[in-house]
Parts: sequence; C-alpha cells; structure tokens
Amino acid sequence: MAAQATAHCLTGCAIGEVLGMVIGTALGLHGLATVVLAVALAFVFGYALTMRGVLRAGVGLRAALGVALAADTVSIAVMEILDNGVMLAVPGAMDAGLDSFLFWGSLAFSLVVAFLLTTPINKWMIGRGKGHAVVHQYHH
Repeated sequence: MAAQATAHCLTGCAIGEVLGMVIGTALGLHGLATVVLAVALAFVFGYALTMRGVLRAGVGLRAALGVALAADTVSIAVMEILDNGVMLAVPGAMDAGLDSFLFWGSLAFSLVVAFLLTTPINKWMIGRGKGHAVVHQYHH
C-alpha cells in the first residue's frame, strides 16, 4: 500500500517537477528560480491528482482540498527535498540543457531516489492512519 501511495504521489510530483525543470531551463532561469517553480508545480499536480479521485467520489471542493492536503503534504515535501537535492548535488545538472543526457538522467535518477526514500515514510504514516490512509475511504 505504501509503494502504491508513493507511486501515486510521485506521479503528480514528477509531472510538476519535470514541467518546472523544463520551463525553468528553457527560460534560462537561475537554479533557485527553477527549483521554486518545480516545487510549486509538484505540489499543484500532486494535490490535483488526489483531489480528482476524491471529487469523483462526490466530495465537495473544499473538503477534497482538505483531504489532499492531509494525504499528500508530507509525501510531496519529502519527495521535493530529495529530488531537488539530487538535482542540485549532481554537478552541472541544473545548468545542462534540455537536450542533455546529464539533465534528463539526473532528473530520472532524482525521482527514483525520491520514490525509494519516501516509500518507508509513507508506510510509517499509513500505519498510523495518516498520509495517504485518509484517501482510502474515497476509493471505489
């Protein structure tokens, strides 16, 4: 269950992260601006994916946002710290162009690291009825 929750969270994070890194790199933004954009988009897409399912279950918008915040905030935050940390730690990754293997390889590696290290945190939270456990009542 933790791996499934992490994969779900990673999907939203990856969409936002990749989009943010691509936009920031394409626009020639400074590394910090690119990271801020990527993190913001990761939270937006992460929450949106969770809210989509909860809204489909008939929950109102405000309540669905509350569920998404409770379910995903810690997981997304940990993933973002990890994957952006990896991108910043790999020499030249943030400055590599979109046509560079260094950029895409580092980004892919950063998402794998984020998944592997966030899964045990999600397992711990689900075991305590927190995190993604709050979404399960809305799944059909």
